[in-house]
Amino acid sequence: MPVMDRSSPILERLMHLHPTEIDLSLDRILRLLEALGRPDRKIPPVVHVAGTNGKGSVTAFLRAMLEAAGKRVHVYTSPHLVRFHERIRLAAAGGRAEIVGDGALTDALLRVEAANAGAPITHFEITTAAAFLLFAEAPADFTLLEVGLGGRLDATNVVEAPVATVITSLSMDHERFLGSTLAEIAREKAGIIKPGVPVITSPQQDVALDIIEWVAARLKAPLHAANRDWMAFAERGRLVFQDEDGLLDLPPPRLVGRHQFTNAGAAIATLRAAGLRVPVAAIETGLQTAEWPARMQRLTTGRLVERAGPAIGELWLDGGHNPGAGAVIAETMADLEDRSPRPLHLVMGMLTTKNPAGFLAPFAGLARSVTTVPIDGHGSFSADELASVARSVGLDASPAASVEEALDAIAAFSDAAPPRVLICGSLYLAGAVLDRNGTPPR
Repeated sequence: MPVMDRSSPILERLMHLHPTEIDLSLDRILRLLEALGRPDRKIPPVVHVAGTNGKGSVTAFLRAMLEAAGKRVHVYTSPHLVRFHERIRLAAAGGRAEIVGDGALTDALLRVEAANAGAPITHFEITTAAAFLLFAEAPADFTLLEVGLGGRLDATNVVEAPVATVITSLSMDHERFLGSTLAEIAREKAGIIKPGVPVITSPQQDVALDIIEWVAARLKAPLHAANRDWMAFAERGRLVFQDEDGLLDLPPPRLVGRHQFTNAGAAIATLRAAGLRVPVAAIETGLQTAEWPARMQRLTTGRLVERAGPAIGELWLDGGHNPGAGAVIAETMADLEDRSPRPLHLVMGMLTTKNPAGFLAPFAGLARSVTTVPIDGHGSFSADELASVARSVGLDASPAASVEEALDAIAAFSDAAPPRVLICGSLYLAGAVLDRNGTPPR
C-alpha cells in the first residue's frame, strides 16, 4: 500500500513560493529564521559537510561511528531517493537516528509556512528551516549537516560555529550555479569554512586545494588535508588510517569501492581533528555498519530482482551523475571484474543538466553495453539522445522505454555467464528503482 501522509500537500504548496527552483542566497532563510527565533543557533553541535562527490558517504560513516560510540545524532541530507522524509533523521534514544515521522514533519512545515507568511523563498530554504526547528527541539549530541548545493550561499551555511567543516572531493558539477572552472567551484565550497574551526579535506586537485588552503589560512581555520595531514588506504584487505596522532589498522568499510576507504578516512580524520573522542572500537563498528542507499548498493531482494531472475547474476545501483563519480564507479566495477569476472552491462538515465559523455567515458572498454532509459518527470535526456552520446564515447548502446524493459533486454543476451548489471546516472533514477523494487531507504 502507498504511504499516506499529510506533509505532501504542504511540500507541494511550498514549491510555489519562489519562481526559481535554485536561487542561492542567505537573505531569505535568515529572514525566516529570525521570525522563528533562530532555531539554527539552538541545534546540537554541527559537523558541516560540503563537496561534489562523497559527502553523503562521509556523513554516513560519521553517523555510524558516532552512534556506535553511544552518541545521539541528527542528520540532514539531500536529495531524497523515494520520500522527502529521508532528508531529516532525528536522534533516537539509545539507537539509530530515525527518518522523521510524518506528524512531526507536518507540524514543522506548517510552522515555517506560517512564519514565512507567503514571502518568496525556495523549497530547499524553507524545508531547511523546518529541519532546524526539528533539530533544535529534539535532544541530541551532534548534528550532521550536509550542504545542498555549493556552500557559501547554501541555506545550511547559516550555521555560525560548527565543530568541524568537511570538504570532500571536488569536481565539475552544477556549473550553472557554481562556476565553469574547478577554481570557481572550490571558492563556493570553501565558503563553509569558519574562523578557527577545523576543516578536513578529502584528496583534491591542486587548484582546488590551493583555494581551500588560502581560505583556511585567512580564517585561521586549522586545515587537515588528505595525503598530507592524514592518509587512508587499503592494505591486505584492511583500512589503514594514519595522522599525526598515530596509525589505526581497521576493518574495511562496508560500503563498496576503493573510494570508500578515502571517505571513511575523511570521517575518521574529522572525528580526530574536531576532538570528538570516539573509541577505536566504535570506529570499527561504524565502518562495518554504515549504510548509504544507492551508492554502489547491491540489490538482492525486491520486485526488480525477482523480475530479472537468474538470467542476471548481480544487480547494482548507484546514483552518481558527474564525471568524477563516473571515474570512481568504473574503478569499482573494474575491481569487481578482477575479483569475480562477469560481463558488465549498464542501464543509464541522466538529467539534461549533466554531462553524460564525461560520466560514461571511463566505462569504455569495460562495459559490454549501455541500455539508456528516460527518467519520468525530471527533465532527462531521452533514451535515444543518451544512447547517441554513449556511442560517441565508444560504447555499444541501445534505448529502452523503462528499467524493466532494459533488464529484460539484458537478460536476453547470450553471454556465457549471467551478467553484472549496474543501474546508474542519476539519483532520481536510483530513487525510482528503489521505489519500483519495493526497497526504499529505512
